[in-house]
Amino acid sequence: MVKKLFIISVICCPLMILLFSSIQADQRFMDNGDGTVTDTLTNLMWAASDNMGDITWQDAKIYCENPPIAGYKYSDWRMPTIKELKTLYTKDGTKYETDCGLNVRIDPIIRLSCAWVWTIDSQAISAYAFSFRKGYHYSTLMLTKKHFRALPVRTLK
Repeated sequence: MVKKLFIISVICCPLMILLFSSIQADQRFMDNGDGTVTDTLTNLMWAASDNMGDITWQDAKIYCENPPIAGYKYSDWRMPTIKELKTLYTKDGTKYETDCGLNVRIDPIIRLSCAWVWTIDSQAISAYAFSFRKGYHYSTLMLTKKHFRALPVRTLK
């Protein structure tokens, strides 16, 4: 009897650990039910979707500081950095097709309408955008707007 219990526990324990770890992995992003998503890995709160249209860097900055989400509960929204956007990119993971017809690699709990998201990182008349299609950032003119999006973020305290 003791031997059977030991064998069952040896078999069940690894299965329980695998099940628990997969549940934990699925809980990285939590839908807050108010148009925001919390990333428990990075301690950041993201808008659940981008601004849904072409936007210049300057307009994206303004949008990110005052997004029409979460009932204006928070006043510390901002434009993300390259480093923060990289944490959302899923190289070998989930991808989906955006409204502009391009596939992006990001958890579908955050909806992008196109592949490129502006970052706060800038210099003179150019700024950086992050591509959720390829997983890299590059510099372009701040006045560029076709296919570029704004995705607000805030740091949780």
